[in-house]
Amino acid sequence: MRDTVIRTLTELGKEDKDIELITGDLGFGVLKNFWETLPDQFINAGIAEQNMTGVAAGLALEGKKVFTYSIGNFPTLRCLEQIRNDCAYHNANVNIICVGGGYVYGSLGMSHHATEDIAILRALPDVTVICPGDPNEAALAVKKIANTKGTCYLRLGRGGEKTVNNIKEFEIGKAYKLRELKELPKKVAIFSTGAILEETFLACNILEELGIGVEQYSFPTVKPIDKEVIKDCANRFDDIFTVEEHNIVGGFGSAVAEVMAELDNKAKLHRIGINDFYCIEVGNQAYLREQVGINANGIVEKVKGVLNE
Repeated sequence: MRDTVIRTLTELGKEDKDIELITGDLGFGVLKNFWETLPDQFINAGIAEQNMTGVAAGLALEGKKVFTYSIGNFPTLRCLEQIRNDCAYHNANVNIICVGGGYVYGSLGMSHHATEDIAILRALPDVTVICPGDPNEAALAVKKIANTKGTCYLRLGRGGEKTVNNIKEFEIGKAYKLRELKELPKKVAIFSTGAILEETFLACNILEELGIGVEQYSFPTVKPIDKEVIKDCANRFDDIFTVEEHNIVGGFGSAVAEVMAELDNKAKLHRIGINDFYCIEVGNQAYLREQVGINANGIVEKVKGVLNE
């Protein structure tokens, strides 16, 4: 996903000299082709994310289409005040790329876990929050936000994610149906956002084998969220599940809950994510997902548990 985004951004930058990429002194293996191809459109701001964001805002207010780039919490929580005051308040065209949403950098410990970022960034007025589920969604999202005014947060995985969603066009604020409902004894709707999509897709395969019909959606945009899809599913399903590699407080599941709270239906929402704690385990992403129950098997068990109540 990460490599796909930078390749796409490089191609866009060749055609549009207003595109600028600023890094916080990392990602050189990934960014090398960009700075060699477009040296006048690349800045290394150093290990100074607050300054990086302020520079990005200044460039944006002079007409540039700016992308900042760093890992985990560094381009978000570390410089939240600059995102709020310099970018969002001025509706500056700054696109914040976070590589490593969730537990991507799990082996580096809690300081590198990006598990509160969706909640915090979506609380900022006029900030668009996009969490692609696979490389295809990510590439199309970059093309879209490069030419969309305002501040945007782009939350990525790291690399190696499989393509699940084969859409040709990306629309901000739209959810995408990935799986049609089969006529099975039980049925549920399952929504996910971000790179947990692959685990969610595997979980849906298992659920269908167990006789549970699933209508699956990918929500690459958390803000603005696709209210129409949520309303439609709330009218047709008794149980809706949200899946995210993020704290369930304030994240994607909460965004769906906000919509459902204002509907007149009996659908129940079940949020699958990190249950409001910091994971003290150290290990790779797959290991930590298993520990907190958001891998494919964990998702299956939670759905089964609800349906068997």
